[in-house]
Amino acid sequence: MKPVTRPRKVNSLPTVRRAVKRPFDIDVMMRRLRLAVKPFTPAAMFQLFDEGYDSVFEILVACIISIRTFEEVTLPTARKLFAVARTPKQVAALSVRQIDDLIRTCTFHEPKARQIREIAIAAVERFGGKLPCDFDALTSFRGVGPKCANLVLGIACNDPHGIGVDIHVHRVTNRWGFVRATTPEGTMVALEQTLPRKYWVEINKLLVPFGKQICTARLPKCSTCTLLEFCRQIGVEAHR
Repeated sequence: MKPVTRPRKVNSLPTVRRAVKRPFDIDVMMRRLRLAVKPFTPAAMFQLFDEGYDSVFEILVACIISIRTFEEVTLPTARKLFAVARTPKQVAALSVRQIDDLIRTCTFHEPKARQIREIAIAAVERFGGKLPCDFDALTSFRGVGPKCANLVLGIACNDPHGIGVDIHVHRVTNRWGFVRATTPEGTMVALEQTLPRKYWVEINKLLVPFGKQICTARLPKCSTCTLLEFCRQIGVEAHR
């Protein structure tokens, strides 16, 4: 008689069960987000601001460094540059090569070094060494788009001119189903039509660590997420 072969147990990740979701209550969601990310390091530019690197120029330079660069790299790279030069006048006095050596750990460091020096020189020549809290002035610099300008105005100037939408803000808010857009630019437009203005700056501060630690690109931690009852889990096929 042949022995009975029992099927082997296979450990698998939970698949998504589409439970009935609550209507969005953004005030409750923001309160829960604050608690959820409390154990984690804030987004890089907010962390630098808290450390005293709070001028428009410093936050703009940090934003440039952060483009296509991990948060864990952005912070020490910006600190290394600012330890040598913090003001437009001090940075303008450096050569492109010197700036490049200081920010070498970030992605695209050589073109960023040229860009940072150009902005420093322009800040001295056009603005007397102090960049203004002005969206048009900031976006007049080569390579500075709405995301960086909005973040700088929000963080350094306490001016919620617009929403700084990076990959985390884009992914999470679309995963929620709170907005539906295919690009960060589209998400920015949609959020500015939907999100109360009082949250325009804070949404980036919260969703960067939330997107890195909880609502990750692959296998988000849905089973322990305090926002699950609101989240439509758009595009989530499996989770932790």
